[in-house]
Amino acid sequence: MSTENDRAELIDVRPEGPKPDTTADAAATPDKHQPYEALGLKADEYAQIREILGRRPTSGELAMYSVMWSEHCSYKSSKIYLRQFGQKVSPAMTKNLMVGMGENAGVVDVGGGWAVTFKVESHNHPSYIEPFQGAATGVGGIVRDIISMGARPVAVMDQLRFGAIDAPDTQRVVDGVVQGISFYANCLGLPNIGGETYFDAVYQGNPLVNALAVGVLRHEDLHLANAKGVGNKVVLFGARTGGDGIGGASILASDTFSSGGPTKRPSVQVGDPFAEKVLIECCLELFRGELVEGIQDLGAAGISCATSELASNGDGGMFIELDDVLLRDPSLTAEEILMSESQERMMAVVSPDKLDAFLAVTAKWDVETSVLGEVTDTGRLIINWHGEEIVNVDPRTVAVDGPVYERPVAYPSWIDALQADTAATLPRPTEPEEVRAQFLQLLGSPNLADKSWVTNQYDTYVLGNTALSFPDDGGMVRVDEESGLGFAIATDANGRWCQLDPKQGARLALAEAYRNVAVTGAVPAAVTDCLNFGSPEDPEVMWQFSQAVEGLSDACLELEIPVTGGNVSFYNQTGTQPIFPTPVVGVLGVIQDVAKRVPSGWQDDGDNIYLLGTSSLELDGSAWAGTVHDHLGGHPPAVDLAGEKQLAGLLAAGADQSLIAAAHDLSDGGLAQALAEAVLRFGVGARVYLGELLERDGLDVAATLFTESTGRVVVSVPREDDVKFRGLCEGRGYPVARIGVTDASSQSLEIQDVFTVSLDELRATHQGTLPARFGATIPQ
Repeated sequence: MSTENDRAELIDVRPEGPKPDTTADAAATPDKHQPYEALGLKADEYAQIREILGRRPTSGELAMYSVMWSEHCSYKSSKIYLRQFGQKVSPAMTKNLMVGMGENAGVVDVGGGWAVTFKVESHNHPSYIEPFQGAATGVGGIVRDIISMGARPVAVMDQLRFGAIDAPDTQRVVDGVVQGISFYANCLGLPNIGGETYFDAVYQGNPLVNALAVGVLRHEDLHLANAKGVGNKVVLFGARTGGDGIGGASILASDTFSSGGPTKRPSVQVGDPFAEKVLIECCLELFRGELVEGIQDLGAAGISCATSELASNGDGGMFIELDDVLLRDPSLTAEEILMSESQERMMAVVSPDKLDAFLAVTAKWDVETSVLGEVTDTGRLIINWHGEEIVNVDPRTVAVDGPVYERPVAYPSWIDALQADTAATLPRPTEPEEVRAQFLQLLGSPNLADKSWVTNQYDTYVLGNTALSFPDDGGMVRVDEESGLGFAIATDANGRWCQLDPKQGARLALAEAYRNVAVTGAVPAAVTDCLNFGSPEDPEVMWQFSQAVEGLSDACLELEIPVTGGNVSFYNQTGTQPIFPTPVVGVLGVIQDVAKRVPSGWQDDGDNIYLLGTSSLELDGSAWAGTVHDHLGGHPPAVDLAGEKQLAGLLAAGADQSLIAAAHDLSDGGLAQALAEAVLRFGVGARVYLGELLERDGLDVAATLFTESTGRVVVSVPREDDVKFRGLCEGRGYPVARIGVTDASSQSLEIQDVFTVSLDELRATHQGTLPARFGATIPQ
């Protein structure tokens, strides 16, 4: 957390004396020195601002441009690539898309007059400096994006990457982040229904804290962020504005930490989930009363963002009296008020004839409210402070038409040697005891071990509509109690695969999230993404980014699933060392009746176990290679997206006909890990035989157990449905092999002629890793 002196040093754009820096002053003093570099602007960007305005900017205008032209807010280095998501679109992709990219969150029609809105965003840098508040306010911010669409938030998820589990600083970050997420979401009464937790030394100085939220709304309740209707009032409501988070977007989220650690430390935002809970209910009542014309949450860049974006998306003009902003800290300057990222605030555009009714609702909920100004037709955003004009800009130059960079791109000098170093030549175990030992080594490794230490701190069933949650492959929530309509959601990314080949790694992230939704019985429908990369000023990082976006956009087109929005997080590196490319992909699916959901583990004795899909020797970048041999090299697995689509259709049909009792996708750790997790899910053992697989796929035992080929799912099928299930697979032409049977009495996982491990040993190995490092797991 920064001190007041730190803040003053970074944000010292105030003029000398009590007189504000007005537009008239700016015109009269063109040569006045301004600390644009301390605010994150480059010299050429500052010159561009002067050219736009025809004069130097005022201190207030400089503050606004600095935050809105930051990498975090403007997407200036990524915009030329992100356009592919809107260009590579088929009619099938837009059929159920109600709101796409460009709004606070995407919205998808799920049927029956219902819609679901969802989005994932990053809060990486703040969560390293202040793990608790950084993570907590990450949840709060993404939830407000959902509220601003007119939806009731119904669930959250998180995607976490930490440094090496045994590094000295890791526990500080893990403890703070997990407690921050659980504190904020639990207090809001939102279930946390899934996510990811990975450990790797490459994230040591740059942990990734991505937060996803989902909301539900009726079609008619949809709201957008625009300021239309000349004379309509601009109203700020929620928490008071304070000094926390000043410059967070421009400085904290848009620059690289030095190798010695973070040096730029503006205040991390401080969250109050109880204030946000009241704000949610207040907003929903305002929506029900049709009292809002347009609405925007205040997140990154605060009032600067909300006013400029609302004006840009509306009739083009707005007048604001900044003195009317309610303050927690009366000593704040105008510039600090404009840049503050204080949490739990919303800005609404309200018709004058509905203003009294609006104020009555906010008063009912005891939400502080102030009318700041009104919509105009001037095409200008004008802000006054102490009766004088301190901002007069075209809002589009602030919020929309910022700089767009075509950064240098360079093929990495090291990648050919990395790809040539295949894991296929690493020694694989041949003796049963050695196979068993490596299986248990993987099962207890930090990235494959049970994550109950994390997830037990979250409330997963609050609100009573959670149908699936941890540790199932995807979370599922009921939308309509009467019909059973629901949605499923899953997120995935494999930084190791993306380091080997970012284009293929992004395709694989989509394929796995798509498959994880499909195994629940839902039909994949839409995508959100959070693209975490190193510095865009590094040409090799920009090559990785360009490849990942191309791969992901092409894969979405092939699967005919639209990207509804997302987030780019650059500057995730310490000194010259970037993180692995980590494009987190979230897939939303729709299920007509959550009663037909499919869990990830078997529950009944005597069910047949089948493996859908075929296996190849694909150990490059695998958990086996990394855990057993500390190796990263080669090429990621192949992915057949047409096959993934075919597999998803098969799984949806099997779930709808109630032929599949359990389904679990094969990913990290391969078949061995999937079998162990399926056994442990409900404590039902299994007898598995590999003979048919070994003969069909031509692999040895170790490769069969540990390879990470895609397009594979292990399922359990009741014996009475066996013929129908096999007929379903044959009719759809998807490879299937019977590999075993569930055995509740054995209390073990037996791989015939290889090894047997009791459930007790499996459980102890799987559940012991995180508590051994971080302390006891909270019981549920």
